[in-house]
Amino acid sequence: MAYGEQGAHAVSVAELQQQIRARHTGSTVVVYQAYPAEIGLPAARDGRFPASWQRDRMTWIKPSFLWMMYRCGWGTKEGQDTVLAVEITREGFEWALRHACLSHYEHGLHGDRALWKQQLTQAPARVQWDPERDIRLLPLPYRSLQLGLAGEAARRYADEWTVGITDVTALAHEIHGHVRGGDLEAARQLLPQESPYPVHGGLLDHLRPQTANGEPCPPPRLRPQASDGSKDTRLRPERQAERTR
Repeated sequence: MAYGEQGAHAVSVAELQQQIRARHTGSTVVVYQAYPAEIGLPAARDGRFPASWQRDRMTWIKPSFLWMMYRCGWGTKEGQDTVLAVEITREGFEWALRHACLSHYEHGLHGDRALWKQQLTQAPARVQWDPERDIRLLPLPYRSLQLGLAGEAARRYADEWTVGITDVTALAHEIHGHVRGGDLEAARQLLPQESPYPVHGGLLDHLRPQTANGEPCPPPRLRPQASDGSKDTRLRPERQAERTR
C-alpha cells in the first residue's frame, strides 16, 4: 500500500523533510515498538503493558512501520523479537509532541546551548528525525519521527494513552520473506497504510530544525548498507538512553 497524499494542503519543504507518517484515525494513532517475548506477548494478549514494563525508563515509539523494521531487523534481533503495533490516543501523542525537546542542539531553534540542555533534561519527551526507510530498509532522503518518552510521558503512555496493542511479528516476518525472495510488490501490498499525520497550531515548530533562511537542514550523509537491509551496524546517538523497547 502506498503512503497517502497530502491532499489540498500546501506543505513547505521543511514539512516534507520532517513529516510524521502514520496509521491514524480521528482519535488514535499507531506507533511501533519491539520487545522480548516476556514483555511483548502479555502486552498483546491483554491489550496493555504488564507491571513488569518499567515506567521509570525512557521508551522510544516509532510511527513508521519500516523504520521499526530497520531498528528490529524485521523482528529477528535478540530482545526485539516481538513487534507490537500500539494504538494510542491522538490527544496523548500530541501532548508528548508539545512537551518534547529536540534530541540534538540546533542554533536556529534553541539559540543558547545551555538552555537547550536544560530543556532536554526537564522535558518528558524528546524527538529525533532519522532517515525514513524503503522496503529494503535503505535510507530515503526524508526523515521519520522517533519519539522518546520518559517520566510522566512514559507512565501516561502505558497507563492512559494506550487503547490497544497488536502483535504484528508474523506480518513483519511475512513481508521480510517477500523481500528476501525478491517479490517487492507482494511485500509492499502487505505494508500498513500510513499517511501524513495532520499537524495544526505549530505543533512541530519547535521540533523541526531549520537553517537561517528558513529552509530545513540538509539530511545527514548516509553510509551505504547491504541491499537486504538486514544489518544495522551503525551506532545511533539517540540510543544511549534507549533500552530494547
